[in-house]
Amino acid sequence: MIEGFVNSQGALGTVLVLLAGIGLLIASTEKLISYLARASLRMRLSLFALAIVFTGFEFDDTVLALVFSAGGMEGAALGTALGTGLAITGVTLAAAAMVEPFPVNLPPDYVALFVLGPLLVIPIAVTGTLTLGYGALLVAFFLGTFGYLIVRESQRNIPVFRDTEIGQALRGDGGHEAVDELEPIPEERLLGGLADSGAVWLGLSVFALVAIVFAAMLLEGGSEAVTESFGIEGTVLGATFLTVILTFEDIMLTIEPVRRGLPEIGVGNVIGSVLFSVTGNIGIVAFFGDVAVSPSVLTFHLPAMIVVTALAGYFLASGRIERWHGYTLGGLYVAYWVIALVVYSGVPIGK
Repeated sequence: MIEGFVNSQGALGTVLVLLAGIGLLIASTEKLISYLARASLRMRLSLFALAIVFTGFEFDDTVLALVFSAGGMEGAALGTALGTGLAITGVTLAAAAMVEPFPVNLPPDYVALFVLGPLLVIPIAVTGTLTLGYGALLVAFFLGTFGYLIVRESQRNIPVFRDTEIGQALRGDGGHEAVDELEPIPEERLLGGLADSGAVWLGLSVFALVAIVFAAMLLEGGSEAVTESFGIEGTVLGATFLTVILTFEDIMLTIEPVRRGLPEIGVGNVIGSVLFSVTGNIGIVAFFGDVAVSPSVLTFHLPAMIVVTALAGYFLASGRIERWHGYTLGGLYVAYWVIALVVYSGVPIGK
């Protein structure tokens, strides 16, 4: 429906819709960051756990996968899921590292689960078929992993990212003075006494997330219409444009929290999004029937994703994400594009 509306607006209208989607996404991301930080402080909850829940679930990708699958395009939905998982590390995490190096404080089991996700796709690539049964296992793994991370965070006296402002405020060992206030926002004045309620900020976070999903869907419909209108669809320029636009949501949800000193949200988005893309999202595709998997997934696309994800996991386990980490991940992603174009005669689209 959105894509049909965008296509009916003409070239200029399409560009305006695309710009409106970008503006809404930026504004909604800013609000989500502010709301989650306040919910974390007021409710004494781990901000990393909240980020996993609110940003790890790729609702717009789920909608896109359902549309593709219901229309008999399960292969496209599968490719979208794999492409998203690779772009999260090769574009999103890489860009955040290039913009602002930041500390990371993840337990080894969190990193291990992050690296394990793409490995679960190996049986699908080897057999050449995604079945309903295996899809159900992937969804179960996704739900179990997210549940495990949330429970682990709720039981930790010292949350991850303990050296950040929010982390120090939530520490249970009394090692730092609690930080009770963040930079004021207009909503606090409007809410009055309700501003002290974590549940209120959690509810506002839901509204901000809905706006982000809607903005992302505007971008998905608008970007394809723009490439068609300007005759660059199917070209390297068109693929580059689509990848930048369609990963913009995750880029904003990673870079902006890091820039504002809240890397918990950015890293939570990276870990949650990768795990969801290669487990939950692929599993959802299987609910519509068995899917034939191209041999190139086993020989090229999946190995590339495993290598990039493992390297990202190693960087996350090092304790600090540096700029050269970003350049390395970004360089590998560009190399992936070049090989895909030259050897496989196709340019991978991130989402």
